[in-house]
Amino acid sequence: MILACKGGLVRDITVGDYLDLLDAMRDTGTGGAGRLLAYRLLHTLGDLGVDAPATGRAFLLAAGQRSVEDLVDRYQVRCRPIRDLFVDYLRERQPVLDYNSLAKLAGDLVGLFWADLERHHRGIDSLHLPPEVAAEWRQRVSFRTKTIADPDGHPAEEVVPRAGARSVMMAVRAFYLDIAQWALDEPHRWAQWAVPCPIKEAHCNRAKQDKLVKSRMDQRTRERLPLLPVLAGTVNQHRLTSAVLLEAARRTPPGSIFTVEEQTLLRLSTPTAYTGSIWAATPDGGPRLDLTKQEGDAFWAWAVIEVLRHTGIRFEELRELSHHSITQYRLPSTGELVPLLQIAPSKTGAERMLLVGPELADVLSAIVCRIRDQSGAVPLVASYDTHEKIWNPPMPLLFQRALFGERRPISEGSLREILQDALTGSGIYGPDGNPLIFTPHDFRRIFVTDAVLNGLPPHIAQIICGHRNINTTMGYKAIYPTEAIEAHRAFIARRRATRPSEEYRTPTDDEWDEFLAHFEKRKLSTGTCARAFGTPCIHEHACIRCPMLRPDPAQHARFEEIRDNLLARIAEAEREGWLGEVEGLHVSLAGIRDKLSQINTGHRRTDLGMPSFGDIASRSSPAP
Repeated sequence: MILACKGGLVRDITVGDYLDLLDAMRDTGTGGAGRLLAYRLLHTLGDLGVDAPATGRAFLLAAGQRSVEDLVDRYQVRCRPIRDLFVDYLRERQPVLDYNSLAKLAGDLVGLFWADLERHHRGIDSLHLPPEVAAEWRQRVSFRTKTIADPDGHPAEEVVPRAGARSVMMAVRAFYLDIAQWALDEPHRWAQWAVPCPIKEAHCNRAKQDKLVKSRMDQRTRERLPLLPVLAGTVNQHRLTSAVLLEAARRTPPGSIFTVEEQTLLRLSTPTAYTGSIWAATPDGGPRLDLTKQEGDAFWAWAVIEVLRHTGIRFEELRELSHHSITQYRLPSTGELVPLLQIAPSKTGAERMLLVGPELADVLSAIVCRIRDQSGAVPLVASYDTHEKIWNPPMPLLFQRALFGERRPISEGSLREILQDALTGSGIYGPDGNPLIFTPHDFRRIFVTDAVLNGLPPHIAQIICGHRNINTTMGYKAIYPTEAIEAHRAFIARRRATRPSEEYRTPTDDEWDEFLAHFEKRKLSTGTCARAFGTPCIHEHACIRCPMLRPDPAQHARFEEIRDNLLARIAEAEREGWLGEVEGLHVSLAGIRDKLSQINTGHRRTDLGMPSFGDIASRSSPAP
């Protein structure tokens, strides 16, 4: 198409010609994967120049990093001096922030803070906010509008709490305090903007929220830690089964039937062999199955889970693993060679080395064997950094695959989709009966918890995970306080050892019968006597008057009958002048009214048994 429109030879094609082709395809709605393969072939010939990107996908994604001015102007700030202030402030912060953090800070300060103020307070042009304006903004930023489906399936808006509201307030508070501090160093630039901060320290206090998040994350880890071996075994078995199924289909001619592990399939004749996939279906005309894609997804799901659970690395670090990351180290003491895995700098900006165990070595070996080309080398692929919005130079990344005739890294979205499909098919369910979902970060928390639980010192776990602060590592630990439990058990044992041994002897049959007989004697027609074991009745069996009587709700009618009888007897005693009798009857009447009050107010016997999860959930949920 390029030669037909431009003329010349293949070596005369330039990057500009390729961009013209992309524009024409975009305008006409045509194109396909061939445009990427064509660029790859042209780049391999070397006629596009040394500065040309390694892949045509570089022209299909975002334009890359935006300037600070663009990050601010996308929110259309009306007040020009305030707009220039935000630009200057972000430029000052830019050298110490990565691009993703810089873009988020611009969104918090300009989008969620100042743009919101201009929408609700027309003509505002000062950072010095009145208390009522600041209070209204804090209330607005604490909630957001979420689009949901109503019972009829139509979209509806719902106001929900904003998860990062305190982080936004913290960014605004830091903005005010930074300007106040910079005004002392450079008054000619910042002094005119130094005003009191509308966000107090108490507004940014996340202690309670962090405790709730910690409790929720610990519960997730405790639920998933025992099921991790089951998940690993299920995913591995699915990988092996998919590989056997694909190999059997590859040996079977199109149109023939083959059977693998009691599963009978018919290999289909694909009209186009461009994708290189092998398709099959059940002989009765069931849904078509892409066996090649199924085997690939099963393998990469197994690889992701195994690498994450054996290393505890971040998901971003997983995608950046390359063939160069696999190295070795000779121990100075014994001279033994041990394999290591080098983790490239990511979140904390520091690299680290992890020991490769036998299980992890098998996984890495399987990955390398799978992605090698015909020459035995791992192909170089160019990856796009979604955080920095830049293209990295071609590297022998481990998580790569051939797609549309081009070797490319497996994208973050594809890896997450592959992982979730594997989890859904594993048949592992949570306490609520729904499939148990594992996020990539769950494996990191499980790794820390399992390591500390099995005796790894926390400061070593901190180094392995690449945390700057050991409190972050301990926040990942979701185990029960073993030290406190063991110390408490030892305390109870010591206390029992100091008490007379006869107090812990086995009771005789007579003592046990006496103990049971005591509780039998506490059963009354109107309820149960709650006096202590071995104590006599001190009220001469005047149970109606006794506060130790626990009334039985089933005897409500009997209590009303006794009350009516007492009222009649009191009336008779007053009529006959039996004043001594009247006083005693009034005491009994007060007792019976108290018992009726206990029944009517729902008084029940307290049960101190172990609560169920359903009881806990019902008590913790707010009343409708």
